Amino acid sequence: MFQNDPSMKLFLQIFLFAGALSLSSCVNLKKTELLQQKTITDLQQEIKNDRSSVYKINSGDHLFIKVTSSDPQTSKFFQSDFPDLMNPTYMFLNSHKVNRDGYVNYSFVDSIYVKGLTVEQARDEIQEALGEYFKDVNAFVKLVNFQITILGDVGSPGTYTIDSEEINILQALGHAGGINEYGNAQNMMLVRKSPNGSVIEYIDLTDNGLLQSEYFYLLPDDVLYVSTRGSKPFAFSKFPYSMVFSLIASGLAIYGLVK
Repeated sequence: MFQNDPSMKLFLQIFLFAGALSLSSCVNLKKTELLQQKTITDLQQEIKNDRSSVYKINSGDHLFIKVTSSDPQTSKFFQSDFPDLMNPTYMFLNSHKVNRDGYVNYSFVDSIYVKGLTVEQARDEIQEALGEYFKDVNAFVKLVNFQITILGDVGSPGTYTIDSEEINILQALGHAGGINEYGNAQNMMLVRKSPNGSVIEYIDLTDNGLLQSEYFYLLPDDVLYVSTRGSKPFAFSKFPYSMVFSLIASGLAIYGLVK
């Protein structure tokens, strides 16, 4: 009966095709869970990151410099006794640009070469230069053009200005609304400036070994791209045996009825 009924044969073919399609569309949750116990297996020990990648100041960077002192006259000279907002807009408007030769000018102090230095090293250089004229001064230096760009399958793609001294990749994704349901956390692309151009690194956010990686902490002008996985409809943490058996049983039942 079944073999001689083209319509029923077509119905069963469609049913089996739909079942196969639903299974092929499944996504294992192992592909979406972040920082799984892969590279690092001993979770009882502190996970250290030596932060080998540190941003070096370049021409065009903007440095906010604030000088404080316990001496009232020195404090008044640098206006450090005046209250200020210390928000990102204020700091940018009152920042000092590193010129094309790598120097920054501050107050009456001679130009200070800061290109290629870390922010902390630049602070030491500025404080040392000020120490030749003033006693008991402390310099605060902040890079105010710390921006990162996050693109792709995230909640809010865009360019973000970072107010803190550092930011890791998880915090950055938090700024962008997190990875969307179908974002590929296993193969994210990080584009980072290099002395001669750019370097590209692919990151697996599902591997807890990332916590030890030099790419866990982002640097100014980093671009992070989250691609979209090929399959979307739904996910499962384990292989759906019950679903498979249900489909097989339903198919056999239909076959028995129409045979």
